[in-house]
Amino acid sequence: MTEKEKCAAGLLYDANYDKELLNERIACKDLCGEYNQLKNSDSQNRNTLLKKIIGKTEENICIEPSFWCDYGYNIEVGENFYANHNLVILDCATVKFGDNVFIGPNCSFYTAGHPLDAKQRNEGLEYARPITVGDNVWLGGNVVVLPGVSIGSNTVIGAGSIVTKDIPDGVVAIGNPCKVVKDIAEEN
Repeated sequence: MTEKEKCAAGLLYDANYDKELLNERIACKDLCGEYNQLKNSDSQNRNTLLKKIIGKTEENICIEPSFWCDYGYNIEVGENFYANHNLVILDCATVKFGDNVFIGPNCSFYTAGHPLDAKQRNEGLEYARPITVGDNVWLGGNVVVLPGVSIGSNTVIGAGSIVTKDIPDGVVAIGNPCKVVKDIAEEN
C-alpha cells in the first residue's frame, strides 16, 4: 500500500518523506503562489487558476489572496463560495464546502492530525480526517476547523472559534472549543 493509499484509508502515513506526496504538495503550492501573485483585476486568470488548483468547483467562486492548500484535488467547493484573505486548507483528506459558504479572513481548515507518540511524529507520520461544511454557512474571521469535523447547513460560526467537534444545522456556535450558543430558528 502506498503512503497516499494509507492516507486515503485514514491510516498513519508518511507525509513528510514520501516522494509522491512531497512532489504533489510542491506542485500545488507553486500554483497557489502563482495565484497569490495575480492582480485582483485579473479575474479571468484568477478563476482559471483556482479551477486548476481545486479538485471540484462550481462557477461562482471567489477566494481572496492569499490562499494556500496542500494538494487542492481533495477540495470540493459549491456554488457562491467566498473566502476572504489568508485562507489555509490542509487537504490531506477531503474538504467539502456546500453552496453559499462565506468565510472570513484568516480561516484555516486542517484535515491533518499527528500522533501523540513523539517517535511516530518524528518519523513524519500523520493521519487525515475529512471536513464537511454544509450549505448557507458563515464562518467569521480567524476560525480554525480541526480534522474530522462536520458543520451543518444554515449555521454561523463566530469569529475566533476553534471547531473541534461536529456542529449541527441551524445554530450559532462560538468559542474555544466551539459550542452551540443558540438555535437560529428560535432567534427568527
